[in-house]
Amino acid sequence: MISVQEARDHLIALMPTMPVETVPIAKASGRVLAAPIEARHDQPPFAASAMDGYALAGPVEVGERLTVIGEAAAGHPFDGRLAQGEAVRIFTGAPVPEPADRVLIQEDARGEGNGIEVLDAPREGLHIRPAGGDFGRGDRMAPRRLGFADLALAAAMGHGDLPVRRRPRISILMTGDELRHPGETLPPGGIVASNGYGLLALLSNAGALPRLLPIAPDDPKLLIAALETGLDADLMVTIGGASVGAHDLVAGLGRDGMDLVFHKVRMRPGKPLLAGRWRGTPLIGLPGNPVSALVCGVIFLLPALRASLGLPAEPTMLDLRLATPVRENGPREHYMRGRLVSGAVEVFDRQDSSLLSVLADADVLVIRPPNDPARSIGDVVAAIALPSVNRF
Repeated sequence: MISVQEARDHLIALMPTMPVETVPIAKASGRVLAAPIEARHDQPPFAASAMDGYALAGPVEVGERLTVIGEAAAGHPFDGRLAQGEAVRIFTGAPVPEPADRVLIQEDARGEGNGIEVLDAPREGLHIRPAGGDFGRGDRMAPRRLGFADLALAAAMGHGDLPVRRRPRISILMTGDELRHPGETLPPGGIVASNGYGLLALLSNAGALPRLLPIAPDDPKLLIAALETGLDADLMVTIGGASVGAHDLVAGLGRDGMDLVFHKVRMRPGKPLLAGRWRGTPLIGLPGNPVSALVCGVIFLLPALRASLGLPAEPTMLDLRLATPVRENGPREHYMRGRLVSGAVEVFDRQDSSLLSVLADADVLVIRPPNDPARSIGDVVAAIALPSVNRF
């Protein structure tokens, strides 16, 4: 058996780096920017008014009367020049005329014919957004996964198309005679296939293009035929059959040309994990227990996926205080399901690798090193946040 870190390093090395493609910015949500992009202009491109009011050139005094000589609106600048004792009616977003250096908001002015009376004296620079105040021409956005604010920034920088990493294609193959898809009638001894659907969501939300292959029965020839349907992927993920039993056929793929890199990891849940190349395609064999498969997805598949997209691979670690005591750990690294409560972590009593209901209630995986002693309430432990659409 190898360590979790060794297994993660092997999987990152197995996964190819995705090539670059160019997509319209309207279709770039969730994609990973492949190279830095530069702003093509200053933002704003000109000094702009932040309020509705009057553009003034130089200081004024309360009670002073100014002549209004024109108007500036967004997209419609005033093309004259302002002098002391004059004002230009200006609206939010409009270019500030030369040589105005402050804006008197309309609430602080009283109209009088073709002029205004100053009710409050604005200081220099007040209510003016300077040219380039947001960003300057040539400023860069670094590669990252593109969220809504990133895309707004890229658009403001002047980019209609973006260079992004191609989304990795991942084939997911659930194996086992007992499996039936959700909604199907279960025969005696049958169970609902759930792991693949969880992995489908996990990988899709992380930026991949996963697909579920038809369930493969426990027959070596049919397993190989099913695997062959997914060889056009960047990564093949199998679920089940990775242990050492007579019906664990994935573990026996070495006899059918699989270049095995490792089999078994010193961890719980997830010990039977295996990886290698089958007919040239990277393959990760996950254990069949539901929690084992999904925890391995978080601990191993997500880092490999991030690395293939040019993102930092290692998971973000958290330091959390225990809200509940935990017993001493055994010889394998243990990823315990827990829930955040008022900034601390409550580790669930039930940690069996078949309990999906426990995993669905979890926020984090608390990491217990091998042979870690018992821990008390208030002790600090390392943890990994679980991806969740319910977390803000």
